[in-house]
Amino acid sequence: MSTVDLTEASFPQALEDNGIVLVDFWAAWCGPCRQFAPIFEKASEGHEDVLFAKVDTEAEQRLAAMAGITSIPTLMAFRDQILVFSQPGALPAPALEDLISQVKALDMDKVRADMAAQEAAAGGNDAPSAS
Repeated sequence: MSTVDLTEASFPQALEDNGIVLVDFWAAWCGPCRQFAPIFEKASEGHEDVLFAKVDTEAEQRLAAMAGITSIPTLMAFRDQILVFSQPGALPAPALEDLISQVKALDMDKVRADMAAQEAAAGGNDAPSAS
């Protein structure tokens, strides 16, 4: 499968419709982005079960801002609509393959439980106590 271009309008639907989504935030003027593009494209050919998407940060400045992009390229990985990886910098092909394997192997029940525990801890003692 080749990569697809995402916009602010299509981004939420792409996450909803696909179990695993890798998003490359890039810009045409960015040298490392241009170097990473063929690596990302080649990886997309070997993983039919993963949506490989690109966001042009120049054309989609609001989406890039909403995603907190401060450096490009930035690669984000979503599984079941949950952000599970975000890192600036171009990855070499072996590291990208390793990342894809790790995302596929995630125990999403554990990820959701860990997120719930973090949210509860951050919320303090808002829950009623049983006395």
